[in-house]
Amino acid sequence: MPYKIISSTCTACTACEPVCPNVAIKEKNGTYIIDPKKCTECEGEDPQCFEVCPVDGCVVVDKSLPRYAA
Repeated sequence: MPYKIISSTCTACTACEPVCPNVAIKEKNGTYIIDPKKCTECEGEDPQCFEVCPVDGCVVVDKSLPRYAA
């Protein structure tokens, strides 16, 4: 399942955007969002956005969407 950013907890620190290997993260309305169509869950490694986010619980798995399929 792709990841998502909880906008109410996002501080717009920009830490996640440059580390996304799929360029799936962008700024929107003063917070950051993850494009689920581009998110591959950092296949084969730890999710980079989750690893660098300084806010606990801000980056979570979006269980409403299916896992990435190549």
